[in-house]
This record gives sequence, C-alpha cells and structure tokens, in this order.
Amino acid sequence: MSDAAVRRPAVGVGIVILRGRDVLLIQRGKAQGRGQWSLPGGHQELGETVFEAAERETREETGVEIDILGVVEVVDNIVKGETGVDRHYTIIDVAALWRSGEARAGDDALAVYWAPIDGLGRFNLWSEIIRVVRMADRMRRRGPLRLRRS
Repeated sequence: MSDAAVRRPAVGVGIVILRGRDVLLIQRGKAQGRGQWSLPGGHQELGETVFEAAERETREETGVEIDILGVVEVVDNIVKGETGVDRHYTIIDVAALWRSGEARAGDDALAVYWAPIDGLGRFNLWSEIIRVVRMADRMRRRGPLRLRRS
C-alpha cells in the first residue's frame, strides 16, 4: 500500500496559555476555520516532541514564551462527510503559563486576545476548548507546580 493510500489521524497540539485569570486565544487565519476563535496550536512535526511542538506553535502564532505545566487532555476532532471520515485530528492539549513577550498575531493567526476564563462563552468556541481550558486552570491551581521543559 502506498503512503498516499494510508489514511491516519493527524497529530496536533493545542496550547492553553494561562496568565492570571486569562487564557490566550487566537483568531484562525487559514481557510479551514478562518475567523473562528481557538487555542493556539497546530501540527506536530516529525522528530519533534509534543512539548517542543507546543513551544514552537506558541512562538509562531503568538510571539510569547511559555512554561509548560503538562498534558491536560487528548481530544479527537473527527469530521465526517457523506462517504465516511473526511478529517481526523488527534489533539494533545498542553497547559502552559505565560512567561514573557507581548502577544501578537503571527503565522496563521488573524488576531490574539487575552480572554477572561470566566467569559469564554462570548467567543463561540468549540465546547471541548472551554472544557480543556477549565481543566488546565484546575491543574494550575492544584500546585505546587513543576514546570516541564522539552
């Protein structure tokens, strides 16, 4: 079977970046989901750890530096069409604390925004994003924190 015939889920990372009582959101700039608010994130590259991918995607999309707390959750986003599964993304959501840098829209983001965790309802987010942000917030508050390095 050729590589083109092999269909597998794509692995991606989502990053829940916390600063105080806020979480950093991006507005998607690419065709799929363009204009929608989401967490920073993207595909994991070959040879890259999940945490390295989280740090890279954060820098590329937002320009900030983070300290990683750990994996919060693994979420599957399966999009079905008339003939079966069109797309399947396995997203490893990572919790992180903002370390430094001014948030700015970079790479494939149209905008960035520090949103209050308690006010996420107004962003029309996928329900899984809200659930994962709340889980990351609980993870942070459980302390004491042991930051992860890639």
